[in-house]
Amino acid sequence: MASLDSVKARQFAKDVVAQLRESGYEALWAGGCVRDRLLGCDPKDYDVATNATPDQIREVFGKRRTLAIGAAFGVITVCGPRAAGQIEVATFRRDATYSDGRHPDSVAFSNAEEDARRRDFTINGLFYDPLSDQVIDYVGGQDDLARRIIRAIGDPEERLSEDKLRMLRAVRFATTLGCEVDPETMRAVQRHADELKVVSVERITAELRRLLPDANRRRGLELLRESGLLAEVLPELDCAGDAWRQTLETLGAMKEPSFAVAVAALFRTVHLQSASNNAAEDSCRRWKLSNGELEGVLLCLKHETTIRGAPTIDWPALQRVLIVARIDELMSYFEAVAQVIDGTNEAIQYCRQTLARPQAEWNPVPLITGDDLKQLGIPAGVAYRRLLIAVRDAQLNDEITNQEAALVFVEKLWKAEFSH
Repeated sequence: MASLDSVKARQFAKDVVAQLRESGYEALWAGGCVRDRLLGCDPKDYDVATNATPDQIREVFGKRRTLAIGAAFGVITVCGPRAAGQIEVATFRRDATYSDGRHPDSVAFSNAEEDARRRDFTINGLFYDPLSDQVIDYVGGQDDLARRIIRAIGDPEERLSEDKLRMLRAVRFATTLGCEVDPETMRAVQRHADELKVVSVERITAELRRLLPDANRRRGLELLRESGLLAEVLPELDCAGDAWRQTLETLGAMKEPSFAVAVAALFRTVHLQSASNNAAEDSCRRWKLSNGELEGVLLCLKHETTIRGAPTIDWPALQRVLIVARIDELMSYFEAVAQVIDGTNEAIQYCRQTLARPQAEWNPVPLITGDDLKQLGIPAGVAYRRLLIAVRDAQLNDEITNQEAALVFVEKLWKAEFSH
C-alpha cells in the first residue's frame, strides 16, 4: 500500500465534508482524528460523521468512488486520490443492545449528540468542523484530553458491557497518550476484566501491537496488571517478586523495540520458568502472531545466552547468531536484558563492535557449497549439513583459508566419520 501524504489526506477529508455540506447534509470530522489534531499530531486517518444515510452518501460521491462494506452499520467508505487514501463516512447513529459483547444488534440513525454519546471514551467523542475550525463537544472530551484522563462516556458499566474490547482500549489509550484511567472507569474494567474472553484473540493482539512497542510500555504493562486484564491476556506470566521486576525493567530499558522484541521481553520469564521449551511459542501461537513476529520472539529467547556471553563464546557459534538477518532489531532485546540482569553492556558492545567491522572480516563467503560435496561424490543426505557446518567452523576459526584446503578437509572428514 502506498504511503499517504498527510497534507493531501487532510485536504481530502475537508473536501468530503464540504461536498456533503454542498449537498445539504450535516458533516463533521469525528473521533480519533479530532483527538489527534487537538494533541498536535497528524491523524493517521480521518472519519466523517453525517446525517446523510448510506444511500445518500453514495449518491453524493457516486458508486464508483464508494464501498458499501460497512453499510449495515451506517458506514460508507469514500475513496480518494491514491496519496490521500480512503475515508469512512458514517451516518449519525445510536446503537441498540450488544448481545455478543462486541457488536450492536442493530443501529438506528440519529443526530450528532446521540452519536457522540454512544461512543467509548470522552476523548473519542469529539467532533470538529474543518470549514469553520470549530470543535463540537457534547461529552466533556476537551477537558479530559487537557487533563489526560481516559473516561468512559456516561455509565462506564454500560459502555464496557457493550463492547468488551473497550476495556483493553482504555489501557492502550492511557499508555500511548500518557494518560490516567478515570477511577470509576478503571473500577468497571476491574469488575469485568474476565469478560475479555468473549473478544477475538486477533482484536486483542491488534491492541497489544500498539501498546507494547510504545515508549510508555512499562506503564502499560502495570496498567494491564492493575486492571486485571493481564491475567486474561497472559495468565502464564509471573506477576510477583523478582520475575515481575525483571519483566518491567527489561521492557522499560528497551529502545524503540519492534512488537516481536517487546513480546520476547514479556514472555522471557514464561520461557525461563517453564519446564517446556515450547511455553513461549505456545503463548505466541495463542496470540496468533504472524510467522515473522513468532520468528523474532523465538530468536531473542533462543540466543539470549549466546549474546550475553559473547566475549567467551566459541566464535563460530556466536557468528551464526550475528548473521541473522534481523540482528539489528534483536539487539535492543539483548541489550535490555544484559542491562537488567548483568548490570553491564560489555558483551553487547563486543557484538556491536564486531557488526561495525567490514562484513567480509566476520562473515566471509563460504569456501564450499553442497555442489562441491556432490562433485566429491558424497551422496546427498543429512551428512551434507553436518559437513558444511564443520567446514564453516574451521574457516571461521582460520584453520582453513581457501577452497582447496576446504575440499581436502571435508573429504578427510567424510571418510573418517560418515562413509561407513
